[in-house]
Amino acid sequence: MKIVHVLTRLLRAGSEENTLACCLAQARHGHEVLLVHGEEYDPSLRASAAEAIQVVTLEKLINSISPSRDISAFGQLTRLMRDWRPDIVHTHQSKAGIVGRLAAKEANIPCIIHGVHILPFMHVGNAQRLIFLGAERLAAKFTRAFIDVSQAMRDICVANHLGNPDQHHVVHSGFDLTRFANAQWPQEPHLLLGTAVGEPKPPVVLMLAALESRKRHVEFIEAFGQVVDRIPNVRLLLAGEGPARAAVESAIERSPFANNVRMIGYHCQPERLISLADVCVLTSMREGLPRVMMQYLAGGRASVVSHLPGVEEVVKHGVNGIVTPAEDVGAAAGAVADLLQNEHYRARLADSAKLTDLSSWGLDAMCDRVELIYQSVLESALSAARPNDVRIRDGLAKQTLGLHGF
Repeated sequence: MKIVHVLTRLLRAGSEENTLACCLAQARHGHEVLLVHGEEYDPSLRASAAEAIQVVTLEKLINSISPSRDISAFGQLTRLMRDWRPDIVHTHQSKAGIVGRLAAKEANIPCIIHGVHILPFMHVGNAQRLIFLGAERLAAKFTRAFIDVSQAMRDICVANHLGNPDQHHVVHSGFDLTRFANAQWPQEPHLLLGTAVGEPKPPVVLMLAALESRKRHVEFIEAFGQVVDRIPNVRLLLAGEGPARAAVESAIERSPFANNVRMIGYHCQPERLISLADVCVLTSMREGLPRVMMQYLAGGRASVVSHLPGVEEVVKHGVNGIVTPAEDVGAAAGAVADLLQNEHYRARLADSAKLTDLSSWGLDAMCDRVELIYQSVLESALSAARPNDVRIRDGLAKQTLGLHGF
């Protein structure tokens, strides 16, 4: 197959890593893969991807709404797709999902698929909701399949008339399960924690999340004082990079507990950070079903996470984690303090986390499931092709026959 993936941003975050994993698996299976991303990207991540697949940067494709740049990005994508003539266009993230699908439709691409990692019309103002939902409904009219990261994402899409139920496929965001289950502490942990060599490890709280405003690092830093009041030597590790870095740094500088907070940036071994932590936390207000929640569980750690759509599919409150209201960051900080002071309860949650069945979050399971969806979409497009559309019909037939060799 010839496959084009379109991303708004190429940063070190869950949806991007999920997409890259699929791209690399598809390339290994002999498909021709092109990854198109917008102006925001991590240069080292882009360079590593470009070693295995074709990568194109569109400077006009940006995360925020900009009619002039959006129209330019639409034109660039349309021309690229007409030149490249892919069998499948698979879009990811909100802006690329709209602009990319419109361009694919304009370029007469037969199979258009959208990955639902997050829904832009949730937890926003009424005006934004109407705009985003209208755009999603327009793009849904010519989307052949949706790949949802959770059952809840699927249900919300269907309830809002974004595709029919049979167009939606739930595929969990995969990662290397064994890597997290068997992790050791990082080397020289005192450097991460800001402690002296040989000093006993203090209680550690870890937030593993891209630095974006919707993750609410700033709000958690502001609420973290109630944790420090109860556990004075606690350390909060913030691991990740992103556009909100300056805001997070400013929040740390303002905090009277700045010495208890350590921002360590991107870390290439997140499983080791989880191993070092006593409690893991995620305070996002808007997400799909974040893969990091499963990484906390795979690492066997007690965690405090926001009540996001689909979280109940894996995190059972009071059994293998604590779920707090998404709008109440203070409640998350209080739950973290409770767990740090209750070793028995924390250990019970950690033991249950280790026993959670995460087999559907395996990396191979995700990649194989996506390819099967591609096959189904191609077969459907073949049967729907008009008898006189010889080029589309014959081309799809060749691709579908080839897929049966998997």
